[in-house]
Amino acid sequence: MSSPKSNAALERLGHDLRSARLSRRIAVTDLAERAGTSAKTIQRLEKGDPKVAVGTLANVLVSLGLVEKLADLVDVRKDDLGLALSSERTPQRGRSFAASVRRRKPTDDKDDPDDVDPNGVAF
Repeated sequence: MSSPKSNAALERLGHDLRSARLSRRIAVTDLAERAGTSAKTIQRLEKGDPKVAVGTLANVLVSLGLVEKLADLVDVRKDDLGLALSSERTPQRGRSFAASVRRRKPTDDKDDPDDVDPNGVAF
């Protein structure tokens, strides 16, 4: 079941698709043929029917020369909330391997082949 917000957005999308089609003077049947679908599906898409497949929308956008709009639909570089949340979780500085070795407790066994000096050289 669709939410009222998504229904309103789909209706606006359908209206915009209809306007784009009409401004290009393309008939519903011609657009349907170019997009590889039926005229009835184009009419449903223009009415904002949520059951029309995303692939059909993509084919219609290609036919109208607007497919780049689909690629920009959820551009993560423009997602302010996502970027803010991501930067909160990103560590401010990383730890080097040498720093983690320096934090280890010294062992009494000097013949251990896994010994590492503070410069990160194994011997």
